[in-house]
Amino acid sequence: MELPDHVYARYTRAGLNLIQQALSIYDRELRLVVSNRRFQEMFGLPDRLVRPGAGFAETIRYLAERGEYGPIDDIDGFVADRVEQARAFEPHYMERTRANGQVIAIEGSPLHEGGWVAVYTDITDIRRQEALLKTRSEKLHHALLARSEALARSNRQLEATIKALEQTRHDLARSEAHVRMTTEMMPAHIARVDLEGRYTYSNRKLPTVVPGRPADVVGLHIAQALGEEAWSRIRGPFERALSGEASTSEISLPSTGRRVRVALTPDRDEEGRIRGVYILSMDITAEAQARAALLQTHRRTLAAQLTSGLAHDFSNLLTIILGLQSRIAERKDLPEEVRELARMTQAAARRGGRILERLSRISGPRMLRLERTDLARLLHETAALAAPSLPEGIRLETRLGTLPGPVWLDGESLQDSLLNLVLNARDAIAPAEGVITIACAPLGEEWLEIRVEDNGPGFNEEALENAVQPFYTSRRNADGTGLGLSMVYDFVQLAGGHLILGNRPEGGARVTMRLPLRPAGEARELLVLLIDDESDIRAQTRRLLRELGHKVVEASCLEEAEALIGAIDGIDFILTDLLLEGGGRGDVFLARHALPGGILTSLPAGDARRRTAESVAPVMGKPATPDALAAFIEHCLGVHLARAPERGEKPATAAVGAASARKDAR
Repeated sequence: MELPDHVYARYTRAGLNLIQQALSIYDRELRLVVSNRRFQEMFGLPDRLVRPGAGFAETIRYLAERGEYGPIDDIDGFVADRVEQARAFEPHYMERTRANGQVIAIEGSPLHEGGWVAVYTDITDIRRQEALLKTRSEKLHHALLARSEALARSNRQLEATIKALEQTRHDLARSEAHVRMTTEMMPAHIARVDLEGRYTYSNRKLPTVVPGRPADVVGLHIAQALGEEAWSRIRGPFERALSGEASTSEISLPSTGRRVRVALTPDRDEEGRIRGVYILSMDITAEAQARAALLQTHRRTLAAQLTSGLAHDFSNLLTIILGLQSRIAERKDLPEEVRELARMTQAAARRGGRILERLSRISGPRMLRLERTDLARLLHETAALAAPSLPEGIRLETRLGTLPGPVWLDGESLQDSLLNLVLNARDAIAPAEGVITIACAPLGEEWLEIRVEDNGPGFNEEALENAVQPFYTSRRNADGTGLGLSMVYDFVQLAGGHLILGNRPEGGARVTMRLPLRPAGEARELLVLLIDDESDIRAQTRRLLRELGHKVVEASCLEEAEALIGAIDGIDFILTDLLLEGGGRGDVFLARHALPGGILTSLPAGDARRRTAESVAPVMGKPATPDALAAFIEHCLGVHLARAPERGEKPATAAVGAASARKDAR
């Protein structure tokens, strides 16, 4: 019976020791679950054979060797036969005369959950009296009646005992069902492992914590059940639990992107000796991601507070410097040395401007702009852009796995991220020679994995801990702003992926971007419903849509739009103004329909009405250029595909934090 020991103990205390007959219960694995004192006294069993877990075969061998069953030539064969009969247990009643002359009645009943309960009754007196009655029936008529009454009382007592056993069995079954239902409803894996490392109990929830592992693990060794990756991370705490140390820890499983909390509690008997370990494990991936996102948001808020007040003043100052230096450089009477100094000052000022631009990007809100991306072409262009920045001794290689064609990606942000990582790798390798590799391949059907590796010195512990924090840099000179990896982290987080930092086994750094894989089908002509209450803007937008190859139907208000949707089949896309004449709102209209769509507006980014609309569909500011509108429609279609329930995709999740990334890498 797959129940914790304390359940049996409760029922034992409740009444099994009050039963006058000898009683024993064995589970389906032929291990003793519980017995009463009368069972030990009747057969003269040692303590080790009446403890829970004692084997049935060992008990039979002990009794046979003591002569309980009379002379036996082949004890091994006898024990094997009895064990085989026990495994195919059938309800029975029998009487047996022991070697000491005692006559016992044996009644066995199978349990629904497996195993059986057996009751042993000493009927020596009854049988002796029956024999005596047969020979002295005429002389002992009155004694016969008395003995008959005693026999009737014994029968009634036996019947009461059987009823008590039936009630006990019913209570045990009900308790087991309650315990199993409770544990199987919990969003966690609950289990017990014995001293040999084998599962004796499990609520079958292991696959929900460690995907791909079996649900039925009872009898398996913990290393076999968990798999190499999870076992290597839990082995140390598990061995300490076997020595008596309870612990709670968090582990990361890079192959699945899961974060798991594991609590290990030693299982002790009444004398304090350890007999196993209880395990409680939970998937806390969402919790870890929320913690990392909250920490990163806090850091970004501090960065925004630091830069927002300074960026404007610095921009004005740099503008003045550039203007003055430009006037100086234009003078004809300056020596060449002074002219060169002026040009260097201008270059430094322009570099300051670029740094301010990067600061504004990290401290301000960003939007993911999905577009149909040819990864082979993007990697080729990235290599071409990065090549001039690499010294002669450093080589850049690209490796592209088999992809299902174009994919939906923010290609510009991905390319910026790759260039950042390549330049970081270059700085780590230089001045030595080396190789930087960009590898891109699908990971299953849901993820696209892009790795940037080098054969430099790799990340140290401090870098692994702090690399994605804004302003952190391991370079101790003016070239390092500490924003590169932070911007990569922000892009991956915005895309709904994972960023993993680590070192290659053979040496060198490895940065892995794991992004949602969304194959992009061939571009097609769309039938667009255009809604705008200003005729001039509507005409301009209609012209742009037709230049992009789309068909257009127009509405000047939401009432016309509702009528068109009801009258025209095959509308593929809705492009609407946010605020329409008469108080209508385009975001409310889009929310009522399941079609992909986007919103055009002249409201500034900080307006509360625009922020509300952005929770419904992507929003773009007016006026729109052809290229911007094309990219915006691609982005809207990508967002709709990502949200569509029929795709079966998981919601986008934030990337893990630096500490998690460091542990994942290990």
